[in-house]
Amino acid sequence: MPATLQTRLESGTLVLTIHNPEQRNALAPEIYVAGLEALIAAERNAEVRSVILTGAGGTFCAGGNLQRLLANRQQPPEVQADSIEALHSWIEAIRSFPKPVIAAVEGACAGAGFSLALACDLLVAARDAVFVMAYVNVGLSPDGGATWSLLRQLPRATALQLLMLGERIGAERLHQLGLVTAVSAAGAALTDALALAERLNAKAPNALASIKALANDALEHGLARQLRDERDHFVRNLHHPNAGEGIQAFLDKRAPRYR
Repeated sequence: MPATLQTRLESGTLVLTIHNPEQRNALAPEIYVAGLEALIAAERNAEVRSVILTGAGGTFCAGGNLQRLLANRQQPPEVQADSIEALHSWIEAIRSFPKPVIAAVEGACAGAGFSLALACDLLVAARDAVFVMAYVNVGLSPDGGATWSLLRQLPRATALQLLMLGERIGAERLHQLGLVTAVSAAGAALTDALALAERLNAKAPNALASIKALANDALEHGLARQLRDERDHFVRNLHHPNAGEGIQAFLDKRAPRYR
């Protein structure tokens, strides 16, 4: 059965499910393409207020397909380079997507699957979920932005411990380190991620888009540039209809109705 990315819309949240159960949801180029196409369509669809990325059958993603990687060793290097570029296009699309993206992780989250989860804005993980930067265990170096994500979110020594030793780490420890947003009971990660998405869906979409854009730029910009960008976003959002609705709703002591 070929690897697929299943999609469904649930109460304003687009749920993307990696489905490759025979290989523990290992990634494949067709999933990268489908993921990118899904985000492009979701950005245009006003009904979609957030996205959840998860895996089928109690596993998030086992990373790359080792049989395919072994076969690619017999191909010109450009074959693997093109495959990684497709993955990276999806990673960049997740990071720049103007709506919140949540990873809902059950079971194994390994290699490029871990990179994919790190690219999301928020990460909900089952208590028994296991994460591993498995690349070094098979003589490879990371892709999918793993080094970029980990070195920005963890102390250098901690990030390198994960990357260089390839040891497993649990959801509870990653929650303590600040990489995991919330820890769920086993089997409840998607349910809890949907509840989190529902809270996000009640916020003003334009404000969330500004927050994500500003957060993406914060580590790259100096303070003066970031202050200018915050000013511009604030003024633009103040003159958006949602600010009028939000302020009036607060004064009226009622729930706002954003669009």
